[in-house]
Amino acid sequence: MKKRKLQFDFWTVVTIGIIAVFALFLIYPLISLFIDGFLKEGTGEFTMANFQKFFGKKFYYRSLLNSLKLTVCVTICSLVIGVPLAYFMSFYKIRGKGIVEILIIISMMSPNFIGAYSWILLLGRSGVITTFLSNVFGIKMPSIYGFGGMLLVFTLKLYPFIYMYVSGALKKSLGCYGIRKVFTVVMPLVMPTAIASALLVFMNCMADFGTPALIGEGFDVLPTKIYIEFVGESGGSAYFASAMASIMVVITAVLFLMQKWYVNKKSFTMSAMRPIQPERARGVKNVLMHVFTYILVVFSVLPHLVIVWTSFRKTEIQYFVDGYSLESYTKVFGTAWSAIRNTYLYCIIALAIIVVLGMFIAYLSVRRKSPLTSLIDTIAMFPYIVPGSVLGITLLLAFNGKGDPMILSGTATIMIISLVIRRLAYTLRSSSAILYQISPSVEEAAISLGDSPMKAFFKVTAKMMLPGVVSGAILSWITLINELSSSVMLYTSRTRTMSVAIYNEVIRASYGTAAALATILTCTTVISLLVFFKISGSRDVTM
Repeated sequence: MKKRKLQFDFWTVVTIGIIAVFALFLIYPLISLFIDGFLKEGTGEFTMANFQKFFGKKFYYRSLLNSLKLTVCVTICSLVIGVPLAYFMSFYKIRGKGIVEILIIISMMSPNFIGAYSWILLLGRSGVITTFLSNVFGIKMPSIYGFGGMLLVFTLKLYPFIYMYVSGALKKSLGCYGIRKVFTVVMPLVMPTAIASALLVFMNCMADFGTPALIGEGFDVLPTKIYIEFVGESGGSAYFASAMASIMVVITAVLFLMQKWYVNKKSFTMSAMRPIQPERARGVKNVLMHVFTYILVVFSVLPHLVIVWTSFRKTEIQYFVDGYSLESYTKVFGTAWSAIRNTYLYCIIALAIIVVLGMFIAYLSVRRKSPLTSLIDTIAMFPYIVPGSVLGITLLLAFNGKGDPMILSGTATIMIISLVIRRLAYTLRSSSAILYQISPSVEEAAISLGDSPMKAFFKVTAKMMLPGVVSGAILSWITLINELSSSVMLYTSRTRTMSVAIYNEVIRASYGTAAALATILTCTTVISLLVFFKISGSRDVTM
């Protein structure tokens, strides 16, 4: 019996190359993270002391309990808001529905920390609303800092996940109306999707760094505790931080697996004999639905409007004063130009790599199915659930010298690698989706006419994939320019991005320049989304 020889054709080389990339920049760093969690500071001996320290001292394990408390409450509030909104928008005629939906998507795709910052401007100790109510009516507003503020910011940022997913599921229903039919027919259909989207909300809230870093005073959560322990100037421990980060990775991985298991086990399908025909509600019901929808959308986009407004206000030292000017923008382009340049430069390079990787991995997983290509597809999606701050720590630990494969800490390269690994998922999924719609026979015909597999791919398949690839690439671009969690762990004064610069300016209470930078970032996000809507002809931005 002849042994089958491995043929090193184009796709074999691509497969080996992708495996090497993930092995070096994802698997190896994660393994390093888990190993470091079991090492003793100073000696490097194997120990369980780091985990015993975390679970043995309330000062540390309280941050995990706080994270769980916050994420559970945010998830519940997002469901309470998102599910009714999806029902109203799907089954009833809401005036301005198109604009409402676009505003909801914009609020979903913008970074969490900008929402936190804008609410500081509104309800902070010297916030616009806080000062007005105190001076005019003598009303003292509750503090935006701590648990309550984070609950507000996260809920307004994450309920669109529930809305988008549940709206998609409702499109498969049979247009059932009435309370009884909603609970007996519609709810069983949308429940798996609602649970899946709730777990996504849970994971996003659990992993976020920017919001608790800005307004989490007195309410420590795990991401900020990990950051403080890793970069702390007084007694910080990289090994202890690695142990905490390992705990966080395990939690998010378990949640991800729960989501996959639940959706696969509980998913329902129903072919709609007729599409939903929204009806017009009447009387008080109609008024209440519109009031609910409009108030929710106003609160969702209010942070962006506040940011733009304050960016044009005059400032003296660090405080806003009466009048308007372009002073904040002048300062930004004078002192933070490198951050703006770095953001666009790093993200363009990262996006180019993401497009190539996304197309190759999608092709391998769809057209050359095997246990190996399925594993590559799963590994490529894993960074989607790894908290950004944790990914930043893993890369620093893995490429910081002392016997590591290479030294990348402090360079632009490590920033770009982080962006690629973190934000590949959108382009990968859109590439896979469009590839399922392309018949393999087209490529086979090109090969039969003499083209090599590589030439046939680039000449035929890649061109046909472009519409789906471009749509996913735009979404990847939006998440790239807004990335903070991993960048804040990796940047130096030479490699900081706009997100990091905004975070630093807010920490220093330089609210004018922070608002100007945030406005530039927000405008880039909005323009990118509008381009996505135009190119894709869709408003489906779910993962």
